[in-house]
Amino acid sequence: MADLLGTPPRVVTAGVDLFAAALSAQAVPVTPVDWRPPMPGTAHDLARVLADPRRPEANARAVSRMLAATADLVDVRPAREVLGLQPGEFLHAGPPLTWDRASGPMRGALVGAMLFEGLAGSPDEAESLLARGSGIELAPCHDRGGVGPMAGVVSPSMWLFELRDDVHGGTSWCSLNEGLGAVLRYGAYGPEVIDRLRWMADVLGPALQAAVRRRGRVDVKGIVAQMVQMGDEGHNRNRAGTLMLLRDLLPDLVESGLPSSDVAEVARFVSGNDHFFLNLVMPAGKLQTAAAAGIPGSSVVTTMARNGTDFGVQLSGTGGQWFTAPANTPSGLYLGGYGPDDTNPDIGDSTITETMGLGGFAMASAPAIVRFVGGTVPDALATSRLMYEITLAENPAYAFPILEFRGAPTGIDVTLVARTGILPQINTGIAGRVAGTGQVGAGLVQPPAACFTAALAALAATTPPLPALK
Repeated sequence: MADLLGTPPRVVTAGVDLFAAALSAQAVPVTPVDWRPPMPGTAHDLARVLADPRRPEANARAVSRMLAATADLVDVRPAREVLGLQPGEFLHAGPPLTWDRASGPMRGALVGAMLFEGLAGSPDEAESLLARGSGIELAPCHDRGGVGPMAGVVSPSMWLFELRDDVHGGTSWCSLNEGLGAVLRYGAYGPEVIDRLRWMADVLGPALQAAVRRRGRVDVKGIVAQMVQMGDEGHNRNRAGTLMLLRDLLPDLVESGLPSSDVAEVARFVSGNDHFFLNLVMPAGKLQTAAAAGIPGSSVVTTMARNGTDFGVQLSGTGGQWFTAPANTPSGLYLGGYGPDDTNPDIGDSTITETMGLGGFAMASAPAIVRFVGGTVPDALATSRLMYEITLAENPAYAFPILEFRGAPTGIDVTLVARTGILPQINTGIAGRVAGTGQVGAGLVQPPAACFTAALAALAATTPPLPALK
């Protein structure tokens, strides 16, 4: 007490600002703190998880494995070869889903995949077969070790990027990016969509396979590290990453022996699609987060994904169990005459970029992204700084120059989410809610809090019982 009265007072305030305002009016320095109580109903679960003696070591191990993960592009192959998919088997984005609960863009993408595979002759016939379900199997991409953008629908004849993490022995995959607008992943299935998918299967996929096999591995993690310092955040902006990938593959593509017209068409398609590299960032993120999965006691989030109906998360300490809640609807900037009424709830596995510390977490590295998703440059800087509040580490491989090369906020901790009430920030494309529409815009969205509180409760149920008080 004597020390307290012998030095100038230092005042920190939280909550209502009446006390701070009164002191400031008397010229007393005040430091306001943006504090809020834990999410409602989480106090007991937080106490159980925070008291778990396994947690500090488990989280340190999870984060260490995340940061050490590598990601090399090793091949480009059809899904039937990579995954053994058979006709009638389809993978999709987000947590498990059935046709009767599928949103418009998810239904549209499944209809398009049926047409592409020749399993139906018309959209009506495809819908009828999908609704009947006979001979049809749906499963999440994540449950097969991969990721799919937006609807994320993968069928046997689609080609996939195949990536490997040699440090932990992991393998992941993602489909090839189709571009923007009326594309399958946004739920469009018109003739131009199906024709493009056939060209991708007949020309683009084999050409990329020839180039990768001729060149050898491509260090995707190395490209991601460079693109983050060149103004890309890896989710909605992949311009630098796309051009660096093309720079690496083009010489071997030219010397592959393919017809020059095919080479020119492939180069034109890739260079004209600034999102092409997104489909390599995503499996790189899957390898990073999968390396941290399945560690008992760990409260690190390893998956955030949405299927257009539900948002789902997974924790390291609870393995492959999904925790879901209704997906929120993004808001942002819209294409053409589209508006908020045309928007479908959040959809896609591309939130793996936020789970790995990029995307909405890395908006500070890509101020130009605000012109695509809405918001301001100060918003972008503030958002990245805020995400450090709910993460356990910084990834030095993905450094933000504008934040003095601070590493990407990595390792979302569900206890920090529950204690602070801060939800992960996601920037995303926006799909039209009516099947067949395609993309209607791009914007910002947050996950439903209920996913995290449910995951926390499940993790708490796995903790050792607290010792009895004597």
